Amino acid sequence: MERRRSSVRSLKGDFKRGNWGSKTEFLLSCMGYAIGIGNVWRFPYLCYRNGGGAFLIPYLAMLFLCGIPLFFLETSLGQFSGTGCITLFKIAPLFKGAGFAIVIVNFMCTIYYNVIISYPILFMANCFQSKLPWADCGNDWNTENCLQISSGPVNASFINNTQTVKWKTPSDEYFHNKILQLSSGIDEIGSIVWPLFLCDLIAWTVVYVCIMNGVKSVGKVVYFTATFPFVILFVLLIRGLTLPGAWDGIWFYIYPQWHQLGNVKVWTDAAVQIFFSLGPGWGGIINMASYNEFRNNSKGDAILVPILNSGTSIFAGFVVFSILGFMAHKTGLPVSTVATGGPGLAFVTYPEAITMLPWSNFWAVMFFLMLFLLGLDTCFVQIEAIISSIIDEYPSLQKHKKLVTLGSCVVMFLCSTLFITNGGMYVLQLVDWYAASISVILICLVEVVIVSYTYGSNNFIRDIEFMLQKKVNWWWQLCWKFITPSILTVRIFFFSFQNLSKTYCTIILVHFLCDNSV
Repeated sequence: MERRRSSVRSLKGDFKRGNWGSKTEFLLSCMGYAIGIGNVWRFPYLCYRNGGGAFLIPYLAMLFLCGIPLFFLETSLGQFSGTGCITLFKIAPLFKGAGFAIVIVNFMCTIYYNVIISYPILFMANCFQSKLPWADCGNDWNTENCLQISSGPVNASFINNTQTVKWKTPSDEYFHNKILQLSSGIDEIGSIVWPLFLCDLIAWTVVYVCIMNGVKSVGKVVYFTATFPFVILFVLLIRGLTLPGAWDGIWFYIYPQWHQLGNVKVWTDAAVQIFFSLGPGWGGIINMASYNEFRNNSKGDAILVPILNSGTSIFAGFVVFSILGFMAHKTGLPVSTVATGGPGLAFVTYPEAITMLPWSNFWAVMFFLMLFLLGLDTCFVQIEAIISSIIDEYPSLQKHKKLVTLGSCVVMFLCSTLFITNGGMYVLQLVDWYAASISVILICLVEVVIVSYTYGSNNFIRDIEFMLQKKVNWWWQLCWKFITPSILTVRIFFFSFQNLSKTYCTIILVHFLCDNSV
């Protein structure tokens, strides 16, 4: 036991890092980190596209076979070592590069993620007009292809004409032409979009103010930022269920298509959603757990937070599809036509549906405030993980932590200006797809291999039992040695060979092909 205690001290170093003010602060921070924008704009679409209610089978299977084991592994690593992502890998010095990889990938992704949460700020700023600016055509940012479908049912000729004419809704043109001021391709970066620049600056300022005192300030802020989105979701659900057509949308969302369970892509989509929703591999979980008391029940936390996260995703699906069902009822279009995922759902489809509601300005403010708060919590944890990792590696910086935090935020803000140019969305999607996705999966696979085969799963289990003062079930070791790495390996394989279409990335590819053919 004395050997293990000295091991813990050697990882932590000689300075005092501090702890969470309470267990509640840690849990709320974990919830805020895990429950993000993807729960609203990705899971509902994946669920309906991959078998409706039947999708819950692979989704929950991946939760228990991959998500929870990874969450428990990272919370245990962080809590036992009491250090950030770089110093942690002293347990296997050969793989210390994995710690630097976590920080680098986190740095790159936080830069553009903060740009995404600046979009809701700009939307909210424009919601205090007498009429929502994306409610109709006729504005200076609209084109001749703008067609307002919110005014009533759409006839069959419109649906047929969409095959030949690329009609755009007012909300679509508002997002792309007004908010993003999007160029024709990545080869046309253009200039800075100044309204987005201001909103990005506001977002970074809010982040800095909330994290400048480390976990002491973050732990207090999350009492609001991690709980209020649930209040908004609940209010939006009650409103959605009272609308005509809502239950048609919900039925479309949950109707089980059992034949989809034979599709391998459904299972890999479930793994990806669990993976990116919970956030292992980014360093956030390790860093948050490193501020826990040494005897904290990390196993209970690792089960509770992922289940709450998945429950929130399912709950958000009812919110989204009740509104989409109403939109389909109002326009006469099929639910499958109005249903979409990703930024298109959050910034095009849902805002379009909101224009059809009474008190549309109020509901728009509520929705975009929820998106901003969901993204804000994730940014807190990601940036704090970067800063803590640097300070743990270079303890002399501990006395200058506020300055390090300010400098980090300023540098990341300046780097983020690339993503708020006319061609910024193309670059954002390119970095997200090629820098984040595969890198984080590989990092998680390396973590599991280090724990199971380099450091040794038996040693790791003994460390956890010493920390928790109770036995650990054999199931966890089975997952870490065989099940979870197998799932990650399969996902990497499918990532390499799957042909997934990405709207903006497709445009990028077309431009490069055209340039090369000249």
